[in-house]
Amino acid sequence: MNWSAIGAIFLALAVGLGAFGAHGLRARLDAYSLGIWEKAVFYHFIHSLGMLVVSLLPRTGTFPINGASSVCWLLAAGVLIFSGSLYTLALTGVRSMGAITPVGGVCFIAAWLLLAYYFIAQKV
Repeated sequence: MNWSAIGAIFLALAVGLGAFGAHGLRARLDAYSLGIWEKAVFYHFIHSLGMLVVSLLPRTGTFPINGASSVCWLLAAGVLIFSGSLYTLALTGVRSMGAITPVGGVCFIAAWLLLAYYFIAQKV
């Protein structure tokens, strides 16, 4: 997988979805739903940026490529599940979508803990 490209694409999507929320949805969503949308964009952006950074670590020769790939898979899953469920909740109001949001949050936490593990194991 080209995680650098995927991270860059995810970042472009985050910017586009943020702009769409600010300009295209402001008149259509209530304040609560707009807040959910904004939270989805924030987590989408931060973790996509993390994916881009992690994807570059093996290029320094100080981090294993398999480790970076595992972390990036978890970050991508987190973006798709966490932010995706919040985007859907904001647009549809279907509260059951919020039930899967924590799964994405667990993916985020697991990604950062796995990254820490690799740093500790490598004594970087």
